[in-house]
Amino acid sequence: MSTAEQEWKALLSGAYVDKSDKSPLRFIPSNPRCKLCKAPFRAPGGILLRPFGFTPWAKNPNICGRCFKEMDMHARRCPSPMEGEVVAGAEVELSMLFADVRGSSKIARRMSVGDFTRLMSRFYEVSKQVLFEADAIVEKFVGDEVVGLFLPFMTGPDHAGVALRAAEDLLRATGHGRDEEPWAPLGAAVHTGIAFVGIVGSRGTSDFTALGDPMNLTAHLASQAAIGELLVTDAAMRSAGRPLDGLEHRHLSLKGHPADAVVYPAP
Repeated sequence: MSTAEQEWKALLSGAYVDKSDKSPLRFIPSNPRCKLCKAPFRAPGGILLRPFGFTPWAKNPNICGRCFKEMDMHARRCPSPMEGEVVAGAEVELSMLFADVRGSSKIARRMSVGDFTRLMSRFYEVSKQVLFEADAIVEKFVGDEVVGLFLPFMTGPDHAGVALRAAEDLLRATGHGRDEEPWAPLGAAVHTGIAFVGIVGSRGTSDFTALGDPMNLTAHLASQAAIGELLVTDAAMRSAGRPLDGLEHRHLSLKGHPADAVVYPAP
């Protein structure tokens, strides 16, 4: 019998994706559907299943909230070393995208509170749209930063390539690569590595997240990117099968995290 960690690893690595093709929910109309259980989101089937929790998940609407709730309940059944603690997941390879608004404090001082709030709200909405279209999981919005997770069970094995294309799309969507100034000046970074992914929290509240040194490295790398710049680690470039020749190379010491990265040719 497989352990809980092995089950999580199989799920996150995409081993269960093929099994979803046998779900009986696939016969209920109509598309789009949850990528895991095949529950329909639109009428007529979506209306019938909605009261049972088969609605789009906030972190990625391509998965239903029912599937996340089942993952969360499974996490709560897993033994934890501390009373009241919820920890369940596995270490898997994934790609991470961090992007933040450069000079947001200075921008806020030049604008009214209402205008700055609307600017950040627009940034959040555009970021979600780009990441959801790339099958990323929006791990969080923190102030002026967005974090996207690209996992095999959502993106397939080319998660690094998908993350790179999403980063390009996000820069393009925020006005970079045009003659005029971007409406949201971003710096971004993409990295591929092995991190813990799963449910973390307490009995009262828990969340789906990723933890570990690769997440810290990506965050530090993003903080070094200039406006309109995309920094990508060698690991992500190799995983995506992209050539390193002809690109600007940088060796960075990021708060004790040495990293080799390239300046990716953003739009």
